[in-house]
Amino acid sequence: MKTLLVILCVATVAYADERCESMGGTCQLDSLACVNGHYRSGLCSGGADRRCCVPSIYCGDVQVITRAQWEARDPISKSTMPTPVDLSFIHHTAGNSCYNIDDCCAQMRSIQNYHMNDNGWNDIGYSFLIGEDGNAYEGRGWGVEGAHTSGYNDVSHGMSFMGTYMSRLPNTAAMDACYDLLQCGKDEGFITRFGHCIQGHRDAGTTSCPGDALYNDMQSWPEYC
Repeated sequence: MKTLLVILCVATVAYADERCESMGGTCQLDSLACVNGHYRSGLCSGGADRRCCVPSIYCGDVQVITRAQWEARDPISKSTMPTPVDLSFIHHTAGNSCYNIDDCCAQMRSIQNYHMNDNGWNDIGYSFLIGEDGNAYEGRGWGVEGAHTSGYNDVSHGMSFMGTYMSRLPNTAAMDACYDLLQCGKDEGFITRFGHCIQGHRDAGTTSCPGDALYNDMQSWPEYC
């Protein structure tokens, strides 16, 4: 009987740790260093001090939280587009801001559910999203046709700040993450190095996106056109 209980206990722990392991992480006490990674809560069995050490992935100078790491749903379908592209659109989600990885991951899942369940889209609409924690979150990713800017989804990437930026700018961490992500796109060959044009969502349609404060600021960006 004792042997059976031990086996059941081990199996239960292994099952409870699967969410962490599915994103390439390791469950461990957070008193230990998470070498070359970051901690995520709520993904491991045991007490609150046993957390998931997830490896960090960088695109140039910006940390990218992958689809697996924020626990994205599988897309219904996806279409690739030719790269490099010479056009990128800046958006805001017009929702709440987030300031840590756990909250931003929850926000990503909520946005994806809204886009797929309510809008009827194949996946989350944006190429990448940016949190005020200073991280970029993989949406559809590089070179995949999005659902962010009508008429331009197959020739551009769409970067969206999580939050509402009508009366204020995203914080410095988020703004730097956006600049770094765009530079990484160039370095990796997904965005043209020369002649690249950045526009706000409202430049392509009747919308308040990406918010008055952000839109006014981005007009001073070197690549705004």
